[in-house]
Amino acid sequence: MKVSFHGAARTVTGSKHLVELENGECFLLDCGLFQGMGRDTDSLNAVFGFDPTKVDYVILSHAHIDHSGLLPKLVKEGFKGKIYCTPATRDLTEILLNDSAMIQRDDAKFGNKRRAKQGLPPIDPLYDLDDVNLTIPLLTVVEYNKPTQISSSVELLYTDAGHIIGSAAVNLKIKEGVQTKTLTFSGDIGRYRDMILRSPAVFPPADFIIIESTYGDKLHDLIHTTPDDLLKWIQEICIEQKGNLIIPAFSVGRTQEILYELNQLSLEKRLPHVPIYVDSPLSIEATEVIKKFPKYFNKKIQHILEVDDDPFDFEGLRYIKSVDESKALNEDLHPKVIISASGMADAGRVKHHIKNNIENPKSAILLVGYCEPHSLGGRLQNGQKEVKIYSELYSVIAKVGSIRSMSAHGDYEDLMQFLACQTPELVSQIFVVHGEAEVQDHFAERLRKKGFKEVIVPEMHETFILQ
Repeated sequence: MKVSFHGAARTVTGSKHLVELENGECFLLDCGLFQGMGRDTDSLNAVFGFDPTKVDYVILSHAHIDHSGLLPKLVKEGFKGKIYCTPATRDLTEILLNDSAMIQRDDAKFGNKRRAKQGLPPIDPLYDLDDVNLTIPLLTVVEYNKPTQISSSVELLYTDAGHIIGSAAVNLKIKEGVQTKTLTFSGDIGRYRDMILRSPAVFPPADFIIIESTYGDKLHDLIHTTPDDLLKWIQEICIEQKGNLIIPAFSVGRTQEILYELNQLSLEKRLPHVPIYVDSPLSIEATEVIKKFPKYFNKKIQHILEVDDDPFDFEGLRYIKSVDESKALNEDLHPKVIISASGMADAGRVKHHIKNNIENPKSAILLVGYCEPHSLGGRLQNGQKEVKIYSELYSVIAKVGSIRSMSAHGDYEDLMQFLACQTPELVSQIFVVHGEAEVQDHFAERLRKKGFKEVIVPEMHETFILQ
């Protein structure tokens, strides 16, 4: 058995790991889109590094686009197998892939206008809605904690990863000849004190582990002060300065966490009378999907549901659907909060809102999650005084801030707690992926000190024999 790493190797996005068995069986763990990689993004997404027609099936850890976003391209290039996922992941993946196809279309249309002026040939989107329509029927549901034989050689067990609704660690029993080996792929690991979701679950003993490391060198705030932090920003920017507070937020997970915290402020009668807009059709759809799976919420939310049938709604919240309504927000001079996708501010409507507010000293941009350093959000987070938006330079005059207590990714203590159910000396090899290069190295050293004997940080497209 061998595994090759075609994404999230020395990078955070593009999760894509190919497993090949001695009998010729070949399957993919995730099939994610590279995001926020600057000029390298397009070239990274253009080539898989393997033949899609040779892949028998895909096992999906969760719906986030950096884990699922190249599935339609895989299908477009000849893949015809099943795509295994949890029920919630199936529903979220459908809306996320449709949204991604529309972004591909719009980006290509915008880019081709510029290319035409330069006398360059047009470019095609990575995939279109027809490709998505061919992909969705391949999504095959497997419930949590239910061992499922997906081939004569492979048994799949999903355990809760606590990252977003439906996220799972992938636990495999792989039979080769007379031997059975166990492989666990963490997907993305959530936090053990998440405000909405259940904690990551214990997983079975594994011979080989592939683990994410997004925050492998950081500790989150021990005390969650998110409602008070949000209140402080709304008070300062919207009430005192009469400006706009722009919050880039991922449509799945982060937007719902913000709405939940604002709902808590509303229930406590502390939320100021400022209009709050969710300007993202995808976020609206995602929120409705998440409401369908209350059994995945933690005990605290279960108790809240006994007195509040919708923990993501409150007085003053308004949803924006049409493009015209979105444009009208930029013409409205009244102070307001705008929550909009994407979380890295690299695409979607939030980019327009940032463009229209970035040179306003009364306004602010509040970052509430991980941003790849090359993304617009990452550049703002790193304190750049000028940023390029839609090929034009803008001075960063608006206030830029962040709330560190909000993250769907576990920090290094959460990651170590996730691994605590394993006996380090019994794990043959552990591969560190899904993190910035320096962070991966830092976390790998932490694992070595914990007793894991062979810790590997793979390079892009590197192949290893599991032994």
